[in-house]
Amino acid sequence: MKMIDYNHLPVPGPRSSVIGEFPGLYIHVPFCRGKCPYCDFYSVPALSLIDGWLAGVEQEAAQYRKQFALFDSLYVGGGTPSALPVEAFHRLLETLRSRFEFAADTEVTIELNPEDAKAAFFKALRSSGVNRLSFGVQSFIDGELAFLKRRHTARDARVALEKARSAGLDNISIDLMYLIPGQSEESWVRTLEEALSFEPAHLSCYQLTCEARTPFGRMKADGRIAVPDEETERRFFLLTSRFLRDHGFIHYEISNFARDEKSISRHNRKYWRHVPYLGLGPAAHSFDGTMRWWNARSVKTYCRALAAGQRPVEDSETLTVEQFRLERLYLGLRTREGVPLTDACDGAIPVAQVASLEKEGLIRIQGDRVLPTTEGYCVADRLSLMFPG
Repeated sequence: MKMIDYNHLPVPGPRSSVIGEFPGLYIHVPFCRGKCPYCDFYSVPALSLIDGWLAGVEQEAAQYRKQFALFDSLYVGGGTPSALPVEAFHRLLETLRSRFEFAADTEVTIELNPEDAKAAFFKALRSSGVNRLSFGVQSFIDGELAFLKRRHTARDARVALEKARSAGLDNISIDLMYLIPGQSEESWVRTLEEALSFEPAHLSCYQLTCEARTPFGRMKADGRIAVPDEETERRFFLLTSRFLRDHGFIHYEISNFARDEKSISRHNRKYWRHVPYLGLGPAAHSFDGTMRWWNARSVKTYCRALAAGQRPVEDSETLTVEQFRLERLYLGLRTREGVPLTDACDGAIPVAQVASLEKEGLIRIQGDRVLPTTEGYCVADRLSLMFPG
C-alpha cells in the first residue's frame, strides 16, 4: 500500500468555490456489527479496534488543527457510528471540539442503524450536541429487509424513530432503497408513506447498486441477482420524485429530498459545491479547494502511521483547471442549482446544442444557469457529456 508522507508536501489552505461557505468535517467510523452484502464502504466487524481508532483520530485531528480554521458542519458516518459505545462517542466529540473551532449553528449529524437505538443512547446524543440524525432504514417491508440482510425489522425501525422523537431529536433524515429484487411499485410507495408518517426533515432515496467487490456484486455477475432495465430504473426514479414533491419535499439532488430549504443537508451539499472538507479516519477523503487526498483503507495501517508520527494518507491528486471545471459540471448537474452556462459550454455558448437539450426536456435555462429537469436527473451521468468541452 502506497503511503505518502504529508509532512513534506505543500498543502495549501482551504479555498471554497462558493463564497462565504465554511469547510465541513467528516469522521469515518469504520466499524459494523456485520457487513451488509451490498455495502462498498470501508468497515470491519472488529469492535475491539475502537480504542486504537479513537486514539488515531485524536492524533490526526491534531495534525490538521491549524490548517482548517472553522467548520460549520460535522458529519459522523461509516460504517456504523451507532456501534460506538456512548463513552467513545462523547470522547470523540470532546476531542474534535478541543482541536477545532465550530460555528455556533454547526450542523452535527450522526448515522445510525435502528437496532442500536436505545432511549439512553438518544439522550446521550442530544446532550453531546448532536442535532441531526441519519437513519439507515432502507425499507419498512420485512421481506425486503431480510433480502438485504439488514439486522433490524420494520418494527425496530418504527420504534427507533419514535424513541428519537421522544428524546427531542426531530431533525431526522431517513435512508431508503428502491429496486430491491422482488419489490413492486406498490411496496415502494408503502415504504415512502410510512417514512413520511414520522415527519422526517429529509429523505435519501437511492437505487440498490451491486458493486463488483461486494457479495451482491458477485451474485449479479453470475446471474443470481436480476438487473433492472433502464426503463424500470426510470419509472421508479420518477415515481419517487413525483410522490415526494407532491408531499411538499424539495428534490434538490438526484437522491435527496428536503422538507424545506433549512432541511437541506449542509454537509453533503459541500461535496456537490466543491466546498473544502476534511475527513478523519481510515478511508476518509479530504479536499482543500484544489487538492484531494484520502487515507489508507485499513484501521491497522491508519493507526500504525499515526503512531509513527506520520499522516495516514494513501494517495492524492491535484485538480487542473479543466478537471475542476468538468467535476463542477458533473456534480452541479446532479443538483437543482445546476451550473453556469460558461461551465457547461467552456465559455462558448452553442445555442443549437442547448436548445436541443432543452427541447428534449433534460435541462432548462434560467438566467445564466443550466438547470437539470427531473428527466435530466435520470441521465445525469451522461448529461455532462452532452456539452462541448
